[in-house]
Amino acid sequence: MEDLYKRLDKDNVAVLLVDHQAGLIAGLVRDYGVDEFKNNVLALAHTANFFDLPVILTTSFENGPNGPLMKELIELFPHAPKISRPGEINAWDNEDFVEDVKATGKKQLIIAGVVTDVCVAFPTLSAISEGYDVFVASDASGTVSKELANVALTRMAHEGAQLMNWFSIASELQRDWRNNAEGFGALIGEHLPAYQNVIGIYGAAQKEGIK
Repeated sequence: MEDLYKRLDKDNVAVLLVDHQAGLIAGLVRDYGVDEFKNNVLALAHTANFFDLPVILTTSFENGPNGPLMKELIELFPHAPKISRPGEINAWDNEDFVEDVKATGKKQLIIAGVVTDVCVAFPTLSAISEGYDVFVASDASGTVSKELANVALTRMAHEGAQLMNWFSIASELQRDWRNNAEGFGALIGEHLPAYQNVIGIYGAAQKEGIK
């Protein structure tokens, strides 16, 4: 029987961050608060760094109202390909972008972006049609309402995309706590306050034990 559980493989995955631009985030992301959304995006970015995944950045019409890419992403990935699309709404319609994706040699793609129903959905559906396994980081993708996000995510899921959040992505890539537990715990704790509480409680218990 075919194994229907396609797990993320850190040796076979690339991360595509699509249109995380200042103007789009400020004007169009309404399904998350700004601080929460930026935390989710940076959590996914730091996950990519932690597992040394290839990352491709792209922007759309950045000299217009869409604005520049989040400066934190530029600083975090200074050597990553950055495709400034002159007009294509679907990043997959840009030849340079697709060439950079293919150049990674990876067959699994983690995609996140702004907005979910356009800038994420269109390249996700295009990549699936070309045989890629696509994992959508839903909480690092934003749009104008929860309703529109749900419609877009449903559309992508029906075509075979796996819907995940940054924490489940990081956990599936990690597989086993024994693979650098300290580093993985620090990654999770930095962006997930609830887990920082777990770390704090554990540390306090350890001190009590020493006494």
